[in-house]
Amino acid sequence: MPEKNKDIIVNKLVSAFLKNKLIFPIPSKYTKKLHNANKFRKICESKIDKPISGYKAGGTGIPLLKKLKEKEPFYATVYSHNVIKNNQKVKINNYTLGIELEVCFLISKNFFQLKKKVSKKNMKKYLMFIAPCIEIVGYRQRKKGIKSFGDLASDFGGNIKFILGKKKRFKNNKISNLKTIISNKRINQYVYGNTNTVYNDPMNALLFVMKKIQKDQILLNKDFYIFTGSTVGVVPILGKGKYNGKIDKIGSVNVLIN
Repeated sequence: MPEKNKDIIVNKLVSAFLKNKLIFPIPSKYTKKLHNANKFRKICESKIDKPISGYKAGGTGIPLLKKLKEKEPFYATVYSHNVIKNNQKVKINNYTLGIELEVCFLISKNFFQLKKKVSKKNMKKYLMFIAPCIEIVGYRQRKKGIKSFGDLASDFGGNIKFILGKKKRFKNNKISNLKTIISNKRINQYVYGNTNTVYNDPMNALLFVMKKIQKDQILLNKDFYIFTGSTVGVVPILGKGKYNGKIDKIGSVNVLIN
């Protein structure tokens, strides 16, 4: 019976994900501990037959890691239908948690042929492009706030949409200690950040995800994105209109919230 109940909950969340609908919160036994949340997420993801765009790192802020007593971030699959181009519109609801500004990379599919353990030294040859991106974070459930990483991880990583800025060819760019800002001029909302907020350096978050991909023996037949985590934390969306994100030396990205 417990496994049958679990299957029912999985199917409800998967359906909500595919149909962009909301359900009642799933039981906390699947979300309280990150280990259980990741197992639940993988079961949900196994039922999604849609193209994959890449993978995201979540919970990369060191203060938040310490506060929630976690040893490392989490990662989750990002599907192509949730990745959109610059300046497009995103409709939010009352259970949208906020907006984030991130550094993302386009990784060569040749990475999947790497036989050695991935490291900071050997991963760079697989980095094709770098870009700024915005992530809209939220649930497919009628619940608010973040009590644990498991809340986000279990719900497809908490990803609603990713908005991609203009890509630049990666040329061993230094991406630590870069100033960032996300703003909505119409409502006078400005939030400043720094790339070092992301696991002390976005390259650390990038390596974390690539290690997880290797460990889980994931194999894709195409180039893919890795989204490294927020440089500004989870910023509340205080009004509609255009949100602009800018990362020094990397570029800018916009999304229209309605």
